[in-house]
Amino acid sequence: MKLVRYGARGAEKPGLIDANGALRDLSAHVPDIAGEMLADLSALKKLDPASLPLVAGDPRLGACVGQTGKFICIGLNYSDHAAESGMAVPPEPVIFAKYTSAICGPDDPILIPRGSEKTDWEVELAVVIGKRAKYVSEADAMEHVAGYCVCNDVSERAYQIERSGQWSKGKSSDNFGPIGPWLVTRDEVKDHDNLHMWLKVNGETMQDGSSSTMVYKIPFLVSYLSQFFTLHPGDVISTGTPPGVGLGMKPPRYLKAGDVVELGIEGLGTQRQVCEDDA
Repeated sequence: MKLVRYGARGAEKPGLIDANGALRDLSAHVPDIAGEMLADLSALKKLDPASLPLVAGDPRLGACVGQTGKFICIGLNYSDHAAESGMAVPPEPVIFAKYTSAICGPDDPILIPRGSEKTDWEVELAVVIGKRAKYVSEADAMEHVAGYCVCNDVSERAYQIERSGQWSKGKSSDNFGPIGPWLVTRDEVKDHDNLHMWLKVNGETMQDGSSSTMVYKIPFLVSYLSQFFTLHPGDVISTGTPPGVGLGMKPPRYLKAGDVVELGIEGLGTQRQVCEDDA
């Protein structure tokens, strides 16, 4: 299934995308694509999408999962991206947080923070937790995954690298976490270790990679994180980016107001964001 949340920000309704690409309303069956309902999707899978109301028009799509408690990111998790950054692959995963106030819809604007000169892009494969995970083994880890989605880990490099302290302040500005367009359930993604990933800025391809170069794979990451804290339904793990970020270019290249960012992952849909100066 491709599960979505649509409508005005803060008032999104649950829906799904049918086999013809049409948006169908799920409001009669679930209150939201969020929380404990993600632990058991069997009832939704039994529904006939054709029996669900069609949603007219072209409504805004919100973040594909609601009520996210933790937005966890993995740094330097692609061998080729670590190389372009001039950094070694870490002996254990680098973990940092994007604060949940950064979460927005897949086509909402990227808001360039006041004073920013180094706002950057990162297409990432994100994992959505379905069932509570604490001290899970790598062998059992995937039983705790509801599905996958596209994430743009928007980053302000000066705040992240040059301003001292933790990375999170360079990762968590408003609208720095577009996720979606939809949550694709785990059963529909046959090989999460070999998904094509791409990102363009103003039509020019910047990132053209694959999840095959991911160092620490998804089952390991879910198990690893669960040794340190409990993962809850709706938590999002963004698993790192392939090469082609602005920071790695010579000279570096960063986003400015008016730039258009487009990105996608094979089977998981696409995003499109116009950059704006934050008010």
